[in-house]
Amino acid sequence: MPTTPAPTAAKTDAPPPRSVLRDTAFLRLWAGTTASGLATWALPFVLGLAVLHRDLGAAGLGLVLAARTAGFLVAVAVGGVLADRHSRRAVVLWSALAAAVAAPLLAAGLGRSLVLMTAAAALAGAGQGACRPAFQALTAETVAPERRQQANAAMTMAVRSATLTGPALTALLAAFLDVSTLLLGIGLLWLVAALVPGKGGDAVNLAAEPAPRAGFRAEFLEGIREARRHPWFLAGLAALVAVIALGYSATSVALPLISRDRYDTQWVLAAAMTAYTVGALGGALVIARWRPRSQGWAAFAGLAAYGVAPLSLMLPVHPVVVVAAYAVAGIGIELFNVPWFTATQREVAPEKLARVSSLDFLVSYGLAPIGLALIAPAIDAFGVTPVLAVCAAACFLVPAAAALVPTARHFARTAPKTAD
Repeated sequence: MPTTPAPTAAKTDAPPPRSVLRDTAFLRLWAGTTASGLATWALPFVLGLAVLHRDLGAAGLGLVLAARTAGFLVAVAVGGVLADRHSRRAVVLWSALAAAVAAPLLAAGLGRSLVLMTAAAALAGAGQGACRPAFQALTAETVAPERRQQANAAMTMAVRSATLTGPALTALLAAFLDVSTLLLGIGLLWLVAALVPGKGGDAVNLAAEPAPRAGFRAEFLEGIREARRHPWFLAGLAALVAVIALGYSATSVALPLISRDRYDTQWVLAAAMTAYTVGALGGALVIARWRPRSQGWAAFAGLAAYGVAPLSLMLPVHPVVVVAAYAVAGIGIELFNVPWFTATQREVAPEKLARVSSLDFLVSYGLAPIGLALIAPAIDAFGVTPVLAVCAAACFLVPAAAALVPTARHFARTAPKTAD
């Protein structure tokens, strides 16, 4: 008899799996990942405060942030190879320590040397980039497969909570601390990320492999070949390109303009961004326990939901509709992210997981600046409404097309023999 690929719950007297939140090893990993997420989010915000305090010019801010992005993009590819070649825990340790060292260098250069700040920002970005695929692979080593979706949801909830509460907390601290001290605080967060996570499990003992290894380029290309073995993964990357480089970039540029010009208030901008984060928290809560039978289709539907954000900005609707659209977009993005990370950890060969994850981060982070650079000139040339219409259509249509790719329905390389 044909069956679906997703195993049904066995009718046994065995107790249900213990919650991942009661697992000490995961909690240590969660604390480290959360600290790195807080530090990553906080740096641009604190540097923005430096501009307000006239310790850094606007042009200098752009240069420093560009150096940080460049360092990230280079290191995320290198980190993926290193995390598959060596201990994932060691890669997390040294990359987070590098980012921690960058923080006092940024403080030392503040108001004194833009060259030092630029170099330090590149180092900070490199530390951030190298640790991302290592953290992703370390999660697969630390958490049992049946609890990874819950673990990934807990990770993303921590990051979203920091995004929601971080601005107010940082603004409060800025009332008592100067920018240099805040930068040193970011360095302490990176120290937590470096030192708190424990050693991963024994699922992939790469450091003990005696066989000679190929060169860096060969191993990176091997990661690309592994990614190509999973059509659902390539389809997901294509959908992410559409949503990030077009949808997210368009709304990032258009929302402040429309909040100012159409509604004559900054309230819409603040409320929409807050609603997006709250929606993402809600989406993570839902997907922590929800196991749709066709998880790939459900995930692509969630990703496509981002299209309601640019769609709401096209129309002369009540501002509450814009805020609600952003909440829906936030819910949808986590309905995609959590199963996406979980499926990658499940389906990709363990010894190649960090390299495949690095491709995900390269696309996610690498294309966003390109989209932001192109959207503003497009709006100037064609107007905001046509650009938003194209971006909304891409957000809806590209994930829908990706869902039609073989193996996309279940985010699994072995497709079911019959439909559910």
